[in-house]
Amino acid sequence: MKLERTGFQIRLRAFAKINLGLHILGLRPDRFHEVRTILQTIELHDTLLLSVRRGPFIVRSRAQAMPQDHDNLIWTAGVALWRAIGRTGIPEGIAVTVTKRIPAAAGLGGASSDAAAALMLFRKLWAPRKGVRFLREVAASVGSDVPFFFDGGTVLATGRGERTRQLAPLECQWIVLALPEFGVKTPQAYRWWDSLSGSKRREYQRPLSRRWRSRLDLLSNDLQGPVVEQYPAIAEMTDRLRVVGAHGSAMSGSGSAVFGLFATQADAVVARRRIRKPGWRTWVTRTISRSDYVCLATPARID
Repeated sequence: MKLERTGFQIRLRAFAKINLGLHILGLRPDRFHEVRTILQTIELHDTLLLSVRRGPFIVRSRAQAMPQDHDNLIWTAGVALWRAIGRTGIPEGIAVTVTKRIPAAAGLGGASSDAAAALMLFRKLWAPRKGVRFLREVAASVGSDVPFFFDGGTVLATGRGERTRQLAPLECQWIVLALPEFGVKTPQAYRWWDSLSGSKRREYQRPLSRRWRSRLDLLSNDLQGPVVEQYPAIAEMTDRLRVVGAHGSAMSGSGSAVFGLFATQADAVVARRRIRKPGWRTWVTRTISRSDYVCLATPARID
């Protein structure tokens, strides 16, 4: 199907996330891992620009680390939605340009967030009558984290991460993100987990505390232990963030990004300056509530 409407653009921000806590329950029959994780949207974001014009479906970016076209999750999402609405072949008539700010292989959900944002844009063009439930089913087939990015805010995710439940908003936290020179691929992090002995897994496992809101320092990431065994710099990062006053610090997702939580922007700015080290990239950002996310993640048409 060729789009009859051409010559306009739509812009949308795709926000990153952190895992405030991540608990692995076990390996599922489908070879994914059963998890319980608290996901939180943060202000750091990519920007997607969808152009409606004649020609093939294109996904592009100036960021060298971002896969282009067929190898990008945006492409996967576009083809998945196209097939789900009964179309054949490859979509055409659109180009998606991504301005990348979320680092890759960092556990911050950049690729999943981009895919979710793209699905929202594609639905407006191809299937405006389809509801959110339909879109969530497509999103879950694209990636475990993708459905979360339709929600935003503070969310409990279960299953392999695709089942989400909105939680009461977390009080605004200022965040220092630290990223080493290396990235960590999610499948590799879970392979390291699977290779652990039973006693080692029990040592690293920390169920989500019911008191986590009042004790953010109790939150932890089960994957952090096996990843630190390979990359000790991650433990150094979390330790340095605690030393400079973070009231919670952990690796996000499968890494390699580490976050520290602070009460004020001023505290975060000072902490970022104090933890800097050659080879580390650092940012100051903040959490975003569900209500803010709905406003900030609204598509804007550019005629």
